[in-house]
Amino acid sequence: MRAGERRSLPVPDGLDGLRLDAALARMFGLSRTVAAAMVDDGQVSVDGQVPGRSDRVRGGAWLDVELPPPPGPAVEAAPTPVEGLTILHDDDDIIVVDKPVGVAAHPAPGYVGPTVIGALAAAGYRVSTSGPAERQGVVHRLDVGTTGVMAVAKSEHAYTALKRAFRERTVDKRYRAVAQGHPDPLRGTIDAPIDRHPRKPGLFAVVAGGKPSITHYDTDEAFRAASLLIVRLETGRTHQIRVHLAALRHPCVGDLAYGADPTLAEKLGLRRQWLHAFELSFEHPADGRRVTFTSPDPPDLAEALERLRAMS
Repeated sequence: MRAGERRSLPVPDGLDGLRLDAALARMFGLSRTVAAAMVDDGQVSVDGQVPGRSDRVRGGAWLDVELPPPPGPAVEAAPTPVEGLTILHDDDDIIVVDKPVGVAAHPAPGYVGPTVIGALAAAGYRVSTSGPAERQGVVHRLDVGTTGVMAVAKSEHAYTALKRAFRERTVDKRYRAVAQGHPDPLRGTIDAPIDRHPRKPGLFAVVAGGKPSITHYDTDEAFRAASLLIVRLETGRTHQIRVHLAALRHPCVGDLAYGADPTLAEKLGLRRQWLHAFELSFEHPADGRRVTFTSPDPPDLAEALERLRAMS
């Protein structure tokens, strides 16, 4: 089994009526825990629909699966304080943080920098034990170079409820992004599948047959060389905003990996992409009330924005 291998096949008739996680475990030789995590992470579709782990499968239904990589050495989140990480909200079920630049959501093989999970452990917070060992409690992620609001589950109930909410797209995720040039139209939707870049390791691209990916954007302010966009994600693929804007030929300013102009980035003093997760809204797992958390632009992005205004 290769890392990230995609498989498309019908459900065998002999598995008709089984729970989806049980059927996956039987078909691919996985544990029920791994199979359930695949469903929760949106790596499985049945007849083109996003299912739940307890849904019953029908013999002959068409199954699309992204298989996990073979298990490797355990990666643990070392408790490490992170300067600049702010706690926006904390209760029995969730903790919401304002993540600074240069911090990953969770540990990963080959990554030695700070993580949100390690910072929470160092501060004495306990999170849900659900999910793979290296990212327990993590229900969504932000790139290392992307700042902003990120929620972590503390209770097992919250983990299950929030993973379902992200899977069913009831979470409202909004970003501020500065894109090069002026998108045409000024408001629109990018509906283009995303998968790993065929030639550039570590990057992603719009690829035929990739995972369905939908990004909505609206121009909030236009400058001579760039535009400030308000972006809402309908799906949550890795690097989704960066990939979709690059596909429009309007990459995030400062995002050199996806084709941004290094000269403009230098003029603005940017060392990373201008992208900030400024608002996160969802139904609280405890009582279903709608909660919203926000974060202001961090200093480096705010300074770049002022320079853009001065240049216009």
